[in-house]
Amino acid sequence: MSSQTRLTNAYKKALKIPFNQSSKFILFSDCHRGDNSFADDFANNRNIYFHALKQYYKDGFSYCELGDGDELWENLGFKSIFSAHKNVYMIMKAFHEANRLHLIWGNHDMVYRNEKYVKKHLSTYFDPKTGTDKPLFTDLKYHEGIVLQHTETKQEIFLTHGHQADWWNYIFWKWSRFMVRALWKPLQIIGIHDPTSPAKNYKNLRKVERKIKKWITANHNLITVTGHTHRPRFPNPTDEISFFNDGSCVHPRSVTGIEIENNEITLIKWYTSTTDEGVLKIEREVLEGPRKLADYKSSF
Repeated sequence: MSSQTRLTNAYKKALKIPFNQSSKFILFSDCHRGDNSFADDFANNRNIYFHALKQYYKDGFSYCELGDGDELWENLGFKSIFSAHKNVYMIMKAFHEANRLHLIWGNHDMVYRNEKYVKKHLSTYFDPKTGTDKPLFTDLKYHEGIVLQHTETKQEIFLTHGHQADWWNYIFWKWSRFMVRALWKPLQIIGIHDPTSPAKNYKNLRKVERKIKKWITANHNLITVTGHTHRPRFPNPTDEISFFNDGSCVHPRSVTGIEIENNEITLIKWYTSTTDEGVLKIEREVLEGPRKLADYKSSF
């Protein structure tokens, strides 16, 4: 099966979510939430991410996570990750209970495509204070793709992780997971990174992006938002293919994402800054946009 077929299958099976001008979405991906060990890349940015999510929840946004939310290659299961970042999962739980949480699986959390696995491990959590299991993500479902469809214009926005264009990390993900657990995690602790990751391998990154752009071109310039490569992308609608990437939540000292609001799309960054008085604070910065979604016309 080719990368083009894999992307097409993800699109055809995608969950469809209607939206309009009043709808608000925040798209993050590649959080790689870990166990707070030295190999946990998310730990450095967890306060930034947590603050951003709290603001988006308060402001009425829906949260779409485009894969690799949990680092299940380096870690054997969800329990240790939940314990390390319980506050994050509590705000995600609030999104879920408000029907504003939509999750996509990527290569690092590909086990979540198994509904039985999700039900077994994510439905409840153990509360040591009461000694009982409490509800966490009841009836949660992960998807390979999500299509946001405008109720008036019928314009579509296709969301997926993007590893469909990376045959090694899609077809041989179990082998990649073994290599990360057995070899690269110990080496990462001393500063050596996994060369199979497109985020660390520029040649592989460009190859993945070319395949995704080829698919978008073959599908009438459908607006497509992915993660996987960790490289933010925000195309110019006048002369570029409608290929967006929300970046990642494991950049040094910042997280990047994409907002959809008022029929516009914006690439943003949350980061820590210091005031003249030496006080640390978390701020939001617009990197690109906003651009009207209508500017990204299809080639029908």
